[in-house]
Amino acid sequence: MGNLIVVDCEAPFGVGAPSVGDMTEFGAVDVNALREGRVETFHGVGCSEDTFRQFREWLTPRMPVVFVSDNPAYDFQWINFYFWRYFGENPFGYSGRRIADFYAGLVGDFRSTQKWKRLRRTKHDHHPVHDALGNAEALIRILDGER
Repeated sequence: MGNLIVVDCEAPFGVGAPSVGDMTEFGAVDVNALREGRVETFHGVGCSEDTFRQFREWLTPRMPVVFVSDNPAYDFQWINFYFWRYFGENPFGYSGRRIADFYAGLVGDFRSTQKWKRLRRTKHDHHPVHDALGNAEALIRILDGER
């Protein structure tokens, strides 16, 4: 299955895509490590080549990796854009997974896209590492059978 990496990206209000402006910061959490009781996170500030080189180095021992997010339509585009811009490849491949879609499939209700958020333990405060950690905690609880 690969190592699940939950990612959360932040950008200024109104900057909804890399073509419009720059991301300010992002956070990533290794779900497999968290399930084993270790909190392994990455906090990227800005979108420089150096930041993405460090992120790639953080990901390398975890390969293969699967991108997981609350909203990959938003988060994946940033990560994908900068990895391709700087390195000509994206270690996550060409797609991401949405927690809400996974949850909706498990409960058998395609419209059930918000209930999973109550399974977060860490407060969702728009700090990307905190938000990614809360989403990873919820994902683990879902994987462990909570609905």
